[in-house]
Amino acid sequence: MGIYDFTVEGQAGERVSLADYQGKVLLMVNTATECGFTPTYAQLEEMYRDLHERGLEILDFPCDQFGHQAPGTNEEIAAFCTSRFGVTFPQFAKIEVNGEGADPLFAYLQQQKGFEGFDEGHELTSILEDMLGKADPGYASKPAIKWNFTKFLVDRDGNVVRRFEPTASVPDVVAPAVEALL
Repeated sequence: MGIYDFTVEGQAGERVSLADYQGKVLLMVNTATECGFTPTYAQLEEMYRDLHERGLEILDFPCDQFGHQAPGTNEEIAAFCTSRFGVTFPQFAKIEVNGEGADPLFAYLQQQKGFEGFDEGHELTSILEDMLGKADPGYASKPAIKWNFTKFLVDRDGNVVRRFEPTASVPDVVAPAVEALL
C-alpha cells in the first residue's frame, strides 16, 4: 500500500483519489481554525502561492480531536480559511487522525514517520510538552499525531520523506525542505 492507493473525502463530500496528485510534492496537514497554530494557514498559503507552479500541493485536513479547536461544518471551516487567510490550496472533509476512528491515510502517515520532538525554540513547545506529558508520560515514544498542524512531506514518487511538528517554522524549516524536493 502506498500513498496513491488512498482515497479521501473532499470538502464537499466527494471521493478524491490521491493518485490524482501523482508526480507532485505533497504537504499533508491536519489543521484547526481555533488553535494557537491557526496563523500557520497564512504561512502555508504564502508557500503554496510561491511553489504551486513548481509542483507543490498542500492538502488540508481539518481535525477536531485536539481541544475541540476545529468546530463547525466543512463549509464553515472552508469559508473561515478563505476569508481570513485567503486559502487556495485543496481542503478536505474534517477527519480524525488518531485512535480507532483515525482516517486510514493519517494512520499510514504515522507509520511512515513517527514523532521526532518539538522545536525547542518555539514559544508553545513547553506548553505542549507539559500538557502531553501529564496526559501520557510516554507520549514522545509513540507515533501518534500530537497536535494540530502536524505536516507530512511526500516526494514526487509518493514516499513520505519527512514529518514536521506544529512547532516547525514553515518559512525556515518546512519551505526549504519542500523546495529541495521540487
